[in-house]
Amino acid sequence: MTSDPIADMLTRIRNALMAGKQTVDVPRSKIKAEIARILKEEGFIEDYTLGDEKPVPMIHIKLKYYGARRSRRPVITNLTRISKPGRRVYRGRRELPRVLSGTGIAIMTTPKGVMTAQQARRERVGGEVLCYVW
Repeated sequence: MTSDPIADMLTRIRNALMAGKQTVDVPRSKIKAEIARILKEEGFIEDYTLGDEKPVPMIHIKLKYYGARRSRRPVITNLTRISKPGRRVYRGRRELPRVLSGTGIAIMTTPKGVMTAQQARRERVGGEVLCYVW
């Protein structure tokens, strides 16, 4: 049992990228599945599948790299957790973050679901900033 499951997911992905792994498994939850969906839509991971293993269902994430075999680099340069259990970070619709001048994404929870800050700007909603990815 972890006190911050989203930070655990991001750390597992970060560690797998540093080790050069092809896939990483994280325990499944609805919000983690939504984060994986956004990462796939934005092109940061190749694919993900939702497993039904017992006793703990997992999300199998296939990581994405670029370059030749010997000089390949991960597509994700950095994952940063912003809102933590001890300090929640909320942004209104007029103060949504831009990550690296639009190169990266900010993943947020809003009343309309989990989405990127750019989508939240289009929907004109604010919410809790979960993490930055670039």
